[in-house]
Amino acid sequence: MDSLTQIVLGAAVGEAVLGRRVGNKAMLYGAIAGTIPDLDVLSKHFVDTVTATEMHRGFSHSIFFSVLFAPVFGWMISKVERRSRATAKDWSWLMFWGLITHPLLDAFTTWGTQLFWPFDIRLAFQSIFVIDPLYTLPFLFCLVLAMFHKRTSAKRRKLNDLGLKISSIYLLLTLVLKAASFYQFDRNLKEQGIDYREMNTRPSPFNTLLWSANIDVGDAYLIADYSFFDTQGIQFKRYPKNRDLLGNLQKNDKFKRLAEISEGWYTIQKKDDGLYFNDLRFGLMSMNPDEERFAFSYLLSSESGDLQVKEIPRDRGDAKKLLAALWKRIWGN
Repeated sequence: MDSLTQIVLGAAVGEAVLGRRVGNKAMLYGAIAGTIPDLDVLSKHFVDTVTATEMHRGFSHSIFFSVLFAPVFGWMISKVERRSRATAKDWSWLMFWGLITHPLLDAFTTWGTQLFWPFDIRLAFQSIFVIDPLYTLPFLFCLVLAMFHKRTSAKRRKLNDLGLKISSIYLLLTLVLKAASFYQFDRNLKEQGIDYREMNTRPSPFNTLLWSANIDVGDAYLIADYSFFDTQGIQFKRYPKNRDLLGNLQKNDKFKRLAEISEGWYTIQKKDDGLYFNDLRFGLMSMNPDEERFAFSYLLSSESGDLQVKEIPRDRGDAKKLLAALWKRIWGN
C-alpha cells in the first residue's frame, strides 16, 4: 500500500499496543515501524532493475524480518526514551506489530509480499489497489480524532479501535467483491463460448467497484473490465503473447527471473527500439479500448551478450487522464 496508508496503520497499531502508557509517542513509533519495510526500494540505487524488483517486498516484508529486528529497534527506542513508562520489551512488542502488519496489508495488493521469506512464496490476494481512499480516509479520520484525547481516555481507545475495525472489515469486503467480480467474468466468458486456462482479477486504481481481468486463452491473453454498475455484457480484448519473438532470450537467466516475477502474466511487443516486456498484472495505461501501453513495461536490449532490462517510466499526464476515465467507467457501461 502507499506510504500514507502504512503510516496510518502503523500509528494505529502502535496506539493499540502502547498508547495507554506512552500516549502519542506510541503512534509516532508505530508510524515509523509501518514505514521501515518499504525502505527496500532504496535497493534500486545499488543493483540492476531485475534484482531490485525481486528484492521489493521480499526480506523486509517477511515474518523473519519482523521477529529479527523488532527487538533491535525496541532496544534502540528504549535508549532514546529513557524516561518512558515503557520497557525495551514493550517497545519491541510495538515494533513487531508495526512491522508485521505492513506486509500483512500488502498481501492484499496485486504485488503481494514474500511473508514467508526465505521460502519463494509470494502472497498476493489482489483484492485492493495500492491506493484506496475508502480504506485509508476513514482510518485516518479516526486516528486524528483519537490523538486529541488524553492517553488514558476511554474515548481515545474507542476511536482508534473503530478505525482498525472499519479498515479491517473493508479489507475483508474486498475479498467478497473480488469473488463476485470473478463470477461475472466467468459467466460472461461462458456465455460468449470462450474457453480459458486461467483467470486473474484485480481492482482498478483507487476503488473496488471497477474490476479488471487477465484471461489466459493459450496463445494470447484477454483483458476486460467490469463495474458493479454495468448494465451490458463484458467485452474482452485480445493481446497476443508473442513469446516466439524472444528467441534465445527465453534461456537467459535474467529474463527467466523477470518472467518469474510476473508469475507468467506477460506479453512481448516488438518496436523500433527493441523488445518490450509487459507485466499484465498492473493493467493498461488508460481505459481506451485501443490502448497498447501497460503500466509496468520493460525494454529488453542485449549488449555484448548481456541482457539489459530498463523499466519504462510512467507519465503523470497519463495518470491524470486515467483517473478521469476511471471515474466515468465506474458508473457503468
